[in-house]
This record gives sequence, structure tokens and C-alpha cells, in this order.
Amino acid sequence: MQADNSSLTPKTSLRVIPRDQHNVSRKEISPNALRVLYRLRDSGFGAYLVGGAVRDILVGGHPKDFDVATDATPEQVKGLFRNCRLIGRRFRLAHVVYGREIIEVATFRANSDDGSGDRETDTGGRLVRDNVYGSIEDDAVRRDFTANALYYAVEDFSVRDYTGGFEDVQNRLMRLIGDPETRYREDPVRMLRAVRLAAKLGFEIEAATAAPIPHLASLLADAAPARLFEECLKLFLSGHAVESFLGLERYGLLSALLPESAAALKSNRSGALRRMLLEGLKGTDARVAADEPVSPAFLFALLLWPAYCRDLMGLQAQGVHTAEAQRRAADRVTLHQLATIALPRRFSLPMQEIWLLQSRFQQRQRKRVFRLLSHPRFRAAFDFLVLRMAASEEHAGDVTFWREAQAHPNELLAQAEAQPRAADDEDGEEGDGRAPRKRRRRRRGAPVASE
Repeated sequence: MQADNSSLTPKTSLRVIPRDQHNVSRKEISPNALRVLYRLRDSGFGAYLVGGAVRDILVGGHPKDFDVATDATPEQVKGLFRNCRLIGRRFRLAHVVYGREIIEVATFRANSDDGSGDRETDTGGRLVRDNVYGSIEDDAVRRDFTANALYYAVEDFSVRDYTGGFEDVQNRLMRLIGDPETRYREDPVRMLRAVRLAAKLGFEIEAATAAPIPHLASLLADAAPARLFEECLKLFLSGHAVESFLGLERYGLLSALLPESAAALKSNRSGALRRMLLEGLKGTDARVAADEPVSPAFLFALLLWPAYCRDLMGLQAQGVHTAEAQRRAADRVTLHQLATIALPRRFSLPMQEIWLLQSRFQQRQRKRVFRLLSHPRFRAAFDFLVLRMAASEEHAGDVTFWREAQAHPNELLAQAEAQPRAADDEDGEEGDGRAPRKRRRRRRGAPVASE
């Protein structure tokens, strides 16, 4: 379905903010981004630093990613840079590669269809192809938020604002460009971006931008699961996980993104699961701030733990044996969540291991203690156990024991060696104080009694 949104296109009014009235400095811009900007300019093309980098510098941040907008086509950009590759079909882009840094270069896009078939929407209004090129004014109104539609020009070091974004940044507001419902239907992930950017920047979502989100949240079901996985990593592993979670709750997006966990949190009257989840996200933010590694497997173990607990309790109420109930609950929750978020197996399997190891922390038998200490997922599972204390103090004894076991394994071994061997049977289970009974060897060819 071709789209013609010309009648809905917002009007633009150029405001040029000179260098002495803003704080965007070339010192804050990647040298490689500057190299791209100057080569495009020197080749006769318009070229601007655009989007998040300009926005973040204006609010005193230090961006890591730098995007460039230009009137050069992707093919013309590729002709200027030997280290350039063209990517994308839905959105044709040029990536100029400098070692591990990629400068993304996008051609100005129009906000209406030119009849070429390079701009399409589906029957629900979702944008499925957008490669119609236009002017810088067209490009500005096509962007999602006013704060992301600011252009830094290297020829005079000014910031160019076509949509009122400079003022919105000063007022710390996230405001959609154009009709909010139409823009969300074009791309439902914009609702998550609104929450994420507001959390990251400490902005408020402008009232008209926020209003449609709760009743359009279900549109996320139409988004690609792989894209939602990437968006989750940005939401929760960028240093503002707590605020992102609170934003998802506030605007009704949590039940669309993590439906089973949202239902479990709602039914948990004590609020214990929510306390644990927020404590875990707080710890994640602290690790990001300290530049320590964070694991998607641990993150999703935390986010989906309420759903796992609810499923586990349901299976146990049906009389399913505990070990079997744990395995089935882990598989169920993972499978159901995959319908929304494409969680790769390299993360879902360690996530399940973290869950399944929790019951083993209650076991103190000698063999099982040392077996668990040597498990490759022990440290992550123990950290998760510590988190569970935010929900219930009943885990305090286990935390103390296993903390000591890690700090003084030799002493633990000595204590275990001093205990009678009868305390363990062949499987490491607790015995009855008697010496283990030796199995009688059956003569070859003799019949088995039970046959």
C-alpha cells in the first residue's frame, strides 16, 4: 500500500541557533564523524550531524554514536569513501567504517510518496519501506521526535531547528513530530523509544505525545521480535533501567512487552516480586555506571522471574513433582515470551540455568556443595539468590552459607571430611547414619528378580 501523507505533513520554520548560543562543540564530536562531514561538504554536498548526538551534547552528555544526514544519495556517499558499505532495504543507509567505529550516513528523506513505490505502509499504517529522498526540511519532519530533528552544520557551527526541537530540549520535553497516533501506527516501537529517551535524558513525555500510548500498546505485537529484543537491551542495559521500567508501567507498555511477568506482578499482592525486580535493575544501572559487564541472560532471568514463579506455583498446585515443575515452568515462560521478544538461545539457556539452580542452594550435602561451587553458572545464580532477599528474608541463611563457602572452601572441605561418610549416599543424598550398603553383583546370565 502506497502512502501519501502530504496533507498531514507538519509545517516547518527554520531557526538558526548561532555558535555563541549553544554548547555543541567539535571537541565533543568524533574525529571520524568530522572527517565524513568535511569530505561531503568539500565534495559539494550538504552534510549535518543530526539526531541523538546533537541532542545529547546540548543536555551536557557525551554521545558515543554519531549520525550524519546529507543530500548525497547512498551511492554517491559510497563513491566518496572506500571504507563505505550500503545496508538496508526498508531504509537504505551508508555505513562509513573506521575500525570499530561506524558513522551512519542517511540521505534526506521525504515525508510523502513520489509515486516511485519506494515509500509503503501496510493496511494498519505501519511504515514498511521509506526510501523517497527529499530536502532537509522534508527530512526534519520525517524524524520521530523534535529533540532528534536538530542539525549541526560544520560550515558555520550553527544548530538548525525546523520543528521547535531546540526549545523542547531546553524544556526537557519529548514531543512527537506530527499526529502522535499516526506516527505510532507507522512504527509502534516509537512508543518504547519515547519511554527510553525520556528515562535516559530525564525528560517528560509531552501530554499529547503520551496520551495515545496506553490504548496503542497492543500494536507492539506487530513489531519484529528481533527488533524488540534489541530495544529491550537499550531500555535496560544503558544505565537507566529503573526509570525505563517505571515508564513502561506508567504508560501501559509492560503488559505488551512482558505480558506474563506483568500479569504475575499484578497478582503478587505483597509486592515482593516487584521489589526484587527493581532492586535488580538498580544493580544493573550501578554496573553500567561503573563500566562493569552486564549480561542479557541475567537481565531476562530477572525480568521473567515473576512469570516463572507464577507458572511454577501453578504446576506444583496441580501435583507436578518439583523438579519437573521447574523444568516445565522454565520452558513454558521462555516459549511464550519468544512470541514477543526474540531471545537468542545463547541467552535463554543460561537464563533457565540461573532459575533451575536456585533450588540447589538449599542443599548442603558435601558432594552437592562442591558440585554447585564448580558450576559455570554458579556466580550468576548466587547473585540472583542475593537479589531474592529483596523479596524475602528467608533466603538470608542460604546467602550466608554460600558466601562462606566461596570465601573459605578449604575449611568447608575439612568440615565435610570430618563428618561420617554415611552422611552421603551414592547420589549425594542425606543418609540415615548407617554405612552405605554394597550392591550385590549378579552372576552373568542369572535372571533378574523383578522380571
